[in-house]
Amino acid sequence: MASPDVARIVIVDDHPIVANGIQQLIDRESDMKVVKSVQDAEAAVRAIESDSPDLVIVDISLKGTTNGIDLIKGLKKRYPGILTLVLSMHDENLYAERAIKAGAKGYIMKNDLTDNIVKAIRTILSGMLYLSDKITSRLLNNIANENIGDDEAMIKTLSNREFEVFRYIAAGLKSSDIAREMNISVKTVEAHKLNIKARLNLRSGTELIKFAIEWKHKNS
Repeated sequence: MASPDVARIVIVDDHPIVANGIQQLIDRESDMKVVKSVQDAEAAVRAIESDSPDLVIVDISLKGTTNGIDLIKGLKKRYPGILTLVLSMHDENLYAERAIKAGAKGYIMKNDLTDNIVKAIRTILSGMLYLSDKITSRLLNNIANENIGDDEAMIKTLSNREFEVFRYIAAGLKSSDIAREMNISVKTVEAHKLNIKARLNLRSGTELIKFAIEWKHKNS
């Protein structure tokens, strides 16, 4: 049985090889232990109920109806004492701010795992946020500078699910491809597209694609 001083951690990632690698890095440490590794939001809630973790590591791109950011938002409401760290292959410029606003206490890129996952966990467990210097500066600049561009301001109005669809549109994916990536129906993708066009004041699918691609170039 683990010592009371050992931090209990749950991993939520639908890539078993990645999850196993994270677990090996964590379990080398004497003050932390992975108590469960699961692949989707529903299993994460069950693991929290049964294992009472101190921290949950969540991948943004989960399969199923609930993505990582929406899971974190739900966990914050239901289990306010549990800390969350976002794990992502996506550039932090795209998702870090959304993750922190949802309730995450840190954001780490998958290509930074080996060097910094343990540091990120210890930082969060100590009561501090874990972010790269680059994204910390950006967030502070956003707070200090209220003159955010109109396009960026409109994109911030998108829900997390809509933003995920928008990002796939920017990457050139068709509705059927987006549906497969997100494990939702094509009809649901089209509904999201309608909502996105309305929020961004765009009149057609062509305008949406053009807007998304231009946005991607500005943020790449």
